[in-house]
This record gives sequence, structure tokens and C-alpha cells, in this order.
Amino acid sequence: MVLAELGGRITHAIHQMRNATIIDEKALNECLNEITRALLQSDVSFSLVKEMQTNIKKIVNLQDLSAGHNKRRIIEQAIFSELCKMLDPGKPAFSPKKTKPSIVMFVGLQGAGKTTTCTKYAYYHQKKGYKPALVCADTFRAGAFDQLKQNATKAKIPFYGSYTESDPVKIAVEGVDRFKKENCDLIIVDTSGRHKQEASLFEEMRQVAEATKPDLVIFVMDSSIGQAAFDQAQAFRQSVAVGAVIITKMDGHAKGGGALSAVAATKSPVIFIGTGEHMDQFEVFDVKPFVNRLLGMGDLSGLVDKLQEVVPKDQQAEFVEKISKGNFSMRMMYEQYQSVLSSGPLNQLYSMLPGVSAQMMPEGESEAKIKRYMTVMDSMTNEELDSSNLKAFNESRIMRIARGSGRIVREVMEVLEEYRKMAKTFSNWKGFKMPKNGDMSSNKSAQQLMSKVMSPQMLQRFGGMSGLQSLMRQMGTNI
Repeated sequence: MVLAELGGRITHAIHQMRNATIIDEKALNECLNEITRALLQSDVSFSLVKEMQTNIKKIVNLQDLSAGHNKRRIIEQAIFSELCKMLDPGKPAFSPKKTKPSIVMFVGLQGAGKTTTCTKYAYYHQKKGYKPALVCADTFRAGAFDQLKQNATKAKIPFYGSYTESDPVKIAVEGVDRFKKENCDLIIVDTSGRHKQEASLFEEMRQVAEATKPDLVIFVMDSSIGQAAFDQAQAFRQSVAVGAVIITKMDGHAKGGGALSAVAATKSPVIFIGTGEHMDQFEVFDVKPFVNRLLGMGDLSGLVDKLQEVVPKDQQAEFVEKISKGNFSMRMMYEQYQSVLSSGPLNQLYSMLPGVSAQMMPEGESEAKIKRYMTVMDSMTNEELDSSNLKAFNESRIMRIARGSGRIVREVMEVLEEYRKMAKTFSNWKGFKMPKNGDMSSNKSAQQLMSKVMSPQMLQRFGGMSGLQSLMRQMGTNI
């Protein structure tokens, strides 16, 4: 995934610094030089990297620190702070309100995934209770309206466009007026993109913006664009009042750092990142949790949210009650597989665990394996699915399941072994209490949950639960 390699190199540099016998100028410089190389090779602009290095050295003045100071912790905090500063313009993006219609205009170069991102943005807010609508003001690209129409229909979102009208300004105005009358509270205008920064593109954007008066202009940036990101983002900002950035194609293997430079160029925050083609492969971007994950520190609040997605809210109390009593069946494993597959790529979930990198789980391989396991379980009887007794799976049953699922016996054995491991993991959850208010994201619940899901070895790396709590508080994550 984009930035996984960058995060791995930064984490490695910090680990080397932690393991140094003496924290002196040499150890600090080696750590910063490695981080600098990693950022530059990921296409982050030189001026930003240079500024970050200078600021860290100003913060970490080793000569002024007495023997009682934890120099390693101070350096880690400085690195964390400066990476956040690089990604945070210091001002929030406009947030649509349900009380009145908000107009959001999307701009960007052709091929950045703008039209798909418009629909994802609408779909995300639709799930939050908004009434979104899409307007296709892209009259330049053949098939643009068809693509938006197809996406909108699939997501059950109203749309507007024209096969005959060639004036994008007229289409935009008509679409906005129509959806205002229909009481839509989020009207999204998709504009034309170009292969190059043509003057006609920027003039057209200005005209559409003047006619529709958007509350927010979102610049869509392809994560693989490289060093050109800074200049292109700046050019868009000079033409229209860019208020937010969405970075797409973060599921690829490009370096991706250049896209992050767009924040500095537009002075606007990144609000979402696209991690795939599907509607739900769209993540809210929050600077501190993102940098935490980049540094291998995890994202505990995000993890709790993901776990709540894996177990639907109306089933959480029942699920927690069952596993707290040690009642974990094969059917429960199947249901968790279904929910996990629908909640997004597994490497995202793993990257939220402190000390775990997204690189540790290859993209695609884990999902394919889960689907194979589910195929095997589809050939089990209700009695077998509801059982928690592996001894019931004798040789004849295993042969029958293999024949019924079209898989080999070894794969059936793999499923049984996976169930054994998962059941053992959930046995550690005995005694976990569901909060009375049903909110698993509370501080106390998050702490209790992490003490259950993290291995003793992983906790020890962070100085036990108290050490993890202390470090995450300093890094900006409240648990």
C-alpha cells in the first residue's frame, strides 16, 4: 500500500535510535538522515523535508537536556509533531450541515479518480443521514456522465447531467437549482479534468465556481503523481479557493509522498483518502492517527471503530456476552469473516494495532484465503457450524466437507486450525464487560479491549499497558 514502505523506514530509523547505547548528536543525526532519505525517496518536496529536519533539531537540543530527561521520548515526540505539522495546515475544512443545502465542487486533473471520489463522498455522507445529490458538469470527457450515472444509480443517489448540453456552467447551475428545490442538503458538482494544466480548464473551473458559489472546493489528487504534486496543487489553488484535499489510489504501490505535499501547497487539510475502487474503500483522514500508524504506533480509536463495524451495533451486546462466557462457535467465525470482508482491506485493520505494520499482511492474499475458508464452511451442516467441539469433525465429516466445497482435505484442516486459534484468542476475552451505555469507544473500554487483543510480548515493547497509555497520550491518541 502507498506509504507503507515510508512508514516502515521511518519506524526502522526510530527503532535504531531507541536501541542506541548513548543518545548523542551522532545518534540523532543518523535517525534524522534516515527519515530525510525516506521522505525524499517518497517524493515529499525537498523544502518541506529540510524545514522539518531544522525544526526537529531546534526542539531537540541535546546539550541543554539534563541527565534526567528521556531523550529518546523527546526525539520521538518531536518527529511525531513535525510530521503532523507537515500534514496539518492548522485550519479545519468546511463541514456540511443538514440544516441548509451545502454545495461542494470537485476539481482535479483527469485520471485522478475525481468522478468515483464524488460518488464515494456522497455515499459516505448518505450513510451519515445526509440527502446528497450529484451533478455532472464534466462535458469534456466522453463517458463522464455515463460513469457518474452508473455510480450514482448503484449507490441510490439522485444525479443530474445532460447528453446534449455542452456548457458546463449551465448544467451546474440547473443541477444545483433542481436539487435545492428537492431539499437535498449536500449537492456535489463534478467538473471537467484535463491531461495537462490547460488554461481552459482553470477558466472553466472559475466560471463554474462563480455561478454555483460552492461552500467547499475539494481538490482530488492522485497519490502516484510524484514531485509534480506541489506545483499542480498550487496552480489549482491560484485559480479557485481550494478548501480541502482528497488523495486517491492509496491502495497502490506508488511512493505517494508527493501527494502529501499538496497540503502545503493548498494550505488545506486532507479530509479523505481513497483506498480502492469500491464505495466503502474511503477513509476519513485524521492527521494524528495517520501519523501514529505511519510510525507503527497504531490507531486505537480507529481500531475500536473498525471492530464496531465488524460486529454490527445491534449485535455487539450479544456477541460480547457469548465470547465473555467462552461460547465461540464456527458460525460466529463465519459471521466475523463476512463483516471483516465488508469493512475494508485487512492490512488497514492490522496497521491500527500498535507495533504492527500494514506490510506484515500482504494485500489481497488474506482476503482470498478468507473467501476460501468461507467456501469450505458453506458445506458444513447447521450442527457443525453451531458446534465449538473440534472432536466432532472426524475423518468422514472432513472428507464430506471437502467434496461438498470442491476444496482439498488440507484446506478443510486449515479452516479447523484457524477456528482453533481464533477460539483460543477469544478465550482471552473472558470477563470483558460491555459498557452499560453500549459505547465500546469509551476510554475504559478501549483500554480493556487492548489488554485483551494485544499479546504480552507486544505490550512489553511499550512498557506494559501503562507505558502504552502514556505514549499514546503524548502522541495525541486518547485511551
